Amino acid sequence: MNDRNDNNVAPRRGFLKSLILASAAVLGASAITAAPAQAATTWKVQSVWDAGTVGYTLFEEWCNGMEEKTGGELKFKCFPAKSVAADNNALFDAVRNGVLQGMNPFTLYWSGKIPASVFLSSYPAGPDQPQQWDTMFYSMGMLEKTREIYKKLGLFYVGPIQHDANIIHSKKPVNSLEDLKGMKIRVPGGMVAEVFQQFGVSTVSLPGSDIFPALEKGTIDAADYVGPAVNYELGFSQVTDNILMGPPGVMSIYQPVDLMDLTVNLRAWNKLSPKVQQVVEDEVRNYSQRHYLTIQKRNIEAMEKFKAEGTKVSRLSQEDLETFRRAAIPVWFNWANKDEDARAIFDLQLKYMMNDTVGYITPEDIKGME
Repeated sequence: MNDRNDNNVAPRRGFLKSLILASAAVLGASAITAAPAQAATTWKVQSVWDAGTVGYTLFEEWCNGMEEKTGGELKFKCFPAKSVAADNNALFDAVRNGVLQGMNPFTLYWSGKIPASVFLSSYPAGPDQPQQWDTMFYSMGMLEKTREIYKKLGLFYVGPIQHDANIIHSKKPVNSLEDLKGMKIRVPGGMVAEVFQQFGVSTVSLPGSDIFPALEKGTIDAADYVGPAVNYELGFSQVTDNILMGPPGVMSIYQPVDLMDLTVNLRAWNKLSPKVQQVVEDEVRNYSQRHYLTIQKRNIEAMEKFKAEGTKVSRLSQEDLETFRRAAIPVWFNWANKDEDARAIFDLQLKYMMNDTVGYITPEDIKGME
């Protein structure tokens, strides 16, 4: 009897040990599964849109969805214009220094800091269709080159965000380029201002929030800003009676595809996993389309409101556009020659504009220019 019991002790002990180990493994697995998820990395991202505008509302909705899109790994906390960084220069520095992890600016704002940026959004009489810009960025290597430029400054350019064309609101009707002579107009600085000055315009640089009071007081005769949807929300119909556009199908001859972007701190970007980086890149492309299409719908609605309030629309002719382009081409080359990066971006674009699929520029147009 004792011998038989002794012989069964080892098997029973082995069985119990196995049971205990198996139970521990199950409990351990349950503990890992039940463990609280790691807190999401939170990025503070400031837009240049004012709170309450359709631009900021769209951006805020997109930011609020990032945590779900990244499986809880990355969260965007968004801010409207001037809420963390008080102006554009401060915004640029805040992202470089890590006070903010990202920004949603108009790319053209950095022409004084990054000369190549004048060629990263539409410029006077250059490529004027949104698909042309997407083609250059995503099919012709412009995105990769842009990222190389931004990395030198400790920034990562995630991607372009299609917005809209810029239009001019004026107190008096403008029916030709000749009508611009002697007018004082708020326009972006850099290349845009230089071309307008060739037509006798006195140009002024003002932030968006200062345009309404300047028009109201009469310190300027006209002002460029974004498209009808946002400009109506900013009250421009209350202080002007006229809108100037380009030929039919071209809302603007000087800034027809005013691109925004998402740019982030390079150190913050490098801390993300490759999987999350790819999600953010994909979401910027998705948001670009959504933002653009929503703005276009709102533009149509806003133009009806402008007209109902008595605003009149005038259009420059195709001949005006060609005259404007002839004046702009030497300015293109001057900006392209500011540094090696600007030349590289412009060279890509010039070849594209001279390609017969576009046909904006001929060898005769640029004869003698380098």
